Amino acid sequence: MNASPLSYWLASAPAFTGGAQGSVEGKADVAIIGGGFTGLSAALALAKRGASVTLLEAGRVVGEASGRNGGQCNNGTAHDYGALSARFGKDIAKAYYRAHCDAVDLVAQLVRDEGIDCAFNRCGRVKLAAKPQHYEKLVRAHDLLAAEVDANVCLIPPDRIRDEVGSDAFHGALIQTTSAQLHPARYGVGLAEAAARAGAKIHENAEVTGLDRLASGWRLTTPKGQLVADQVLVATGGAPAAAPFGFFRRRIVSVGSFIIATEPLDPALTEKLLPNRRNYVTSKNIGNYFRLTTDNRLIFGGRARFAISDPRSDLKSGYILEQTMAQIFPDLKGTRINHVWGGMVDLTADRLPRAGEQDGLYYSMGYSGHGVQMATYMGQMMARVMAGDTAANPWANLDWPSVPGHFGKPWFLPLVGLWYKWQDVIH
Repeated sequence: MNASPLSYWLASAPAFTGGAQGSVEGKADVAIIGGGFTGLSAALALAKRGASVTLLEAGRVVGEASGRNGGQCNNGTAHDYGALSARFGKDIAKAYYRAHCDAVDLVAQLVRDEGIDCAFNRCGRVKLAAKPQHYEKLVRAHDLLAAEVDANVCLIPPDRIRDEVGSDAFHGALIQTTSAQLHPARYGVGLAEAAARAGAKIHENAEVTGLDRLASGWRLTTPKGQLVADQVLVATGGAPAAAPFGFFRRRIVSVGSFIIATEPLDPALTEKLLPNRRNYVTSKNIGNYFRLTTDNRLIFGGRARFAISDPRSDLKSGYILEQTMAQIFPDLKGTRINHVWGGMVDLTADRLPRAGEQDGLYYSMGYSGHGVQMATYMGQMMARVMAGDTAANPWANLDWPSVPGHFGKPWFLPLVGLWYKWQDVIH
């Protein structure tokens, strides 16, 4: 496979031009650690409130998960709504579900208000039944959603599945019609430019290597210098190795997710395979997600292997994804793959986000595959929390125990992968 290891999104995004120049120094009302969607959204909101904001990013803005995902911006949680209701009760389940819907609306608003050129489109998300019995579950899910929390859902029965997907691999589908897609790296760069225009100082290549509590506030150390801030928001996702982040490392499990991007496809072929150009996700535990780009490439991803992302792992996973893509869409067998990349998805044990304050540090992370919309939303919500509006955090009442035996490196991933593979066999 002779393909670029760079994310298609990052390869096709403009450079960020509003970065702060020179050393990291002085004092800020708020320091934000991490230049992904959470940090950039918070920086924009805080700067517009009049706070002095400095954002510190270890690499390039949106260079990690925010620029390496599938480009889907979907309504709905990572859980079955019925399971959430059984665990928390109907009112809380509705609030969690609606927070995800509000998150997509917020992305749409920011794209519009800040004039971000990122091909945002309300295309809808299709959940594809990989087995006949999975469609029966989708019917039950549809009926509960439509009755209680989301009127924007519809079913595609098995005999009409080719209206949505030109494949014999699926047995019906559930569509959430107000979900969206975008070019995530263009969106992220647009957020960064908007935050810089609002007055936020954004330092790239400024990894936080030290974080010290002062009598009032914090001192942050980077290779570019030191900064003192009254408040700190940790928006890193998978926590860095520096000692102050140990609390988060024990509670976040980072898992590789892998993606390929094809060469541009013939428009007649894309019309045959995916005529409505929506977001697509399959119903297996170890499933796949895919969508078309504006230039007719198929973005095809999944947890091809339960492993971390690195160049060797990404390439191995790329071969698996290429084979799976050809199984689902035989017409694409032999199609050239132009990009193969991976990224880390930050999971909590129950796949619900976590946000709040720990030992004086504010944080938001653990979006579990729904980060495009929820990270954007929580950046804005944490800006409100840090200004005193604690009710703005929808996840405030969730406890967050550490993952037993987990101290940073997820040694148990192969075992988890075997368990999910077995679940896909028997269910």
